[in-house]
Amino acid sequence: MTKRFGSLLALDDVSLILDPGTFHALLGENGAGKSTLVKCVMGYHNAERGEVLLDGVAQSIRTPRHAHALGIGMVYQHFTLVPQMTVAENLLLARPDLPLLIDWASESARLREFIKDMPFKLDLAAPVSSLAAGERQKVEILKQLYLGCRILFLDEPTSVLTPSEADEVLSLLHRMTLAGQISVLIITHKFREVMAFAADVTVLRRARVAGSGTTRDLGPKQLAGMMVGSVELPGPAERVANPRGSERLRMQALCALNDKGHQAVDDVSLTVHSGEIVGVAGVSGNGQAELVEVLAGQRVATAGRLFVHGEAYTPTRTQMLRHKIACLPEEPLRNACVPGMSVADNLIMKKFDQPGYTIGRGFLNRRAASSFAMELIRRYRIHTSSPDTLARTLSGGNVQRMALARELSGDIEVLIAANPCFGLDFAATASIRAELMQARNQGAAILLVSEDLDELFELADTIVVMFNGKIVYKTLRADADLSVVGSHMAGH
Repeated sequence: MTKRFGSLLALDDVSLILDPGTFHALLGENGAGKSTLVKCVMGYHNAERGEVLLDGVAQSIRTPRHAHALGIGMVYQHFTLVPQMTVAENLLLARPDLPLLIDWASESARLREFIKDMPFKLDLAAPVSSLAAGERQKVEILKQLYLGCRILFLDEPTSVLTPSEADEVLSLLHRMTLAGQISVLIITHKFREVMAFAADVTVLRRARVAGSGTTRDLGPKQLAGMMVGSVELPGPAERVANPRGSERLRMQALCALNDKGHQAVDDVSLTVHSGEIVGVAGVSGNGQAELVEVLAGQRVATAGRLFVHGEAYTPTRTQMLRHKIACLPEEPLRNACVPGMSVADNLIMKKFDQPGYTIGRGFLNRRAASSFAMELIRRYRIHTSSPDTLARTLSGGNVQRMALARELSGDIEVLIAANPCFGLDFAATASIRAELMQARNQGAAILLVSEDLDELFELADTIVVMFNGKIVYKTLRADADLSVVGSHMAGH
């Protein structure tokens, strides 16, 4: 397969074989071409060169519906279900031959017969909105099996699941591959899942195949090396065993609504001390994003109070600069950057009116700003053709690097970060985690919101779990148990 998007070569002569009844992992950095490859097979994109062979026969797959007709389906990172409909209605809705008038007695009988042979059971009459995240992912898989798919592409399918839910779903699919019922190709960045469930693995790097083999012969270190090439992988961030300092950030009975007017943050009280990283775990959508937006001054709290250094605090730019507070909310291109401004202007945003960066009465010192931007671009490996490149033209990972570079570049006393390594490669992730740990070692108070439990277990001193907007569990990292944290993430 070869695929271009304008001047960008997204796939460069990529070949992959998915054997019958196998569980095959597809790995690669952000932008390596993984999703592009499966979307070419599914008919979302038309490749410039290459072909799909199904049972040895060349197929010209024009649309996803055509792929479904050939028995190829895809389960996405985010749910594609209609929450207000039942499980049965969502299954029927996926059918290309759905009649205008539905004979519910007949269709219900067919669905009951279908689900009887499935490896997991769900209440067909249950509204999808009432299901937990793991059950919704099962509905997504059932939908593909109901369409008769015998080849399943899974694109980061466990990113919205707790560890126990992820293991349950992947175990069920693994058993189906061993029984010869389906073949699975999973796109993931979680080596634990690869080593536990995949037999074969292919690695993409910069739009080409960097290597392939079996998980018996390739371990996480070798796979990571294929993904990043000759870059030497840094070790884990070094933790200095310093005593916890004074209180820096305190939330007291904080409440906030989401964009629909529903309670998203519910009576949250939490304290972060100097030299401490407090990690907030939780499945996406349980109030973490709204909590960070309140702390960043992007969402108004409906109740509760904030304190920094023991003083009542309102998150304005003036107070954030005064208290040396840095904040990186989720989706930085939407929440923390100006897409129509250059990379350099986004990097200088916190310093443009500070001494050394102004000339006369408020004019920007372009030379100082450019020098500052170039240093951050180099240090944080922001891939851009020029400091004058518009932020909106950067890849997601590079937008993340840009926002992180700006927030971590100054003297920090309080840092609020939400999923800071999302979309970054292994080397950049290790570098960012080392920066966070260094800030903590130097006395910064850090609130780290992350959906990556490995990240929290590596960095946090204290771990709390948010569920339905509340803090439902708290533990020291040294006493933390993955299964217990995961159980609380699921609301158990």
